Amino acid sequence: MAKAEALGIRINVAVTDASGTLMAFLRMPGAFLHSIDIAIDKAYTAASFGFPTSQWGGVIGDDELLRIGLNQRARLVLFGGGLPVVEGDERIGGIGVSGGSAEQDEVCAAAGLAALGLA
Repeated sequence: MAKAEALGIRINVAVTDASGTLMAFLRMPGAFLHSIDIAIDKAYTAASFGFPTSQWGGVIGDDELLRIGLNQRARLVLFGGGLPVVEGDERIGGIGVSGGSAEQDEVCAAAGLAALGLA
């Protein structure tokens, strides 16, 4: 939240456990309402696949059918703002941020991990 304030944006933040189950959620006053579910789904996606949601572009590449097919999957987010939460060598969850640009969201998610000593 502090990073979002510094950036001048209002965000929603979701944290899941390793199974993608929501464990914590915070919403800054005035954050976009539609961003609530997006933040939750970013955390879910990062927890379930174990890599940042911003990396999906590289995974999909030029495979048009894969891009179309993946976009049809409920709760799968293919743009930045979701990061896996890793402690040591173990993936313990995901964090998802929504409310700014994809890049700003990922910066805020990384700041959250850093605040927990998990970056």
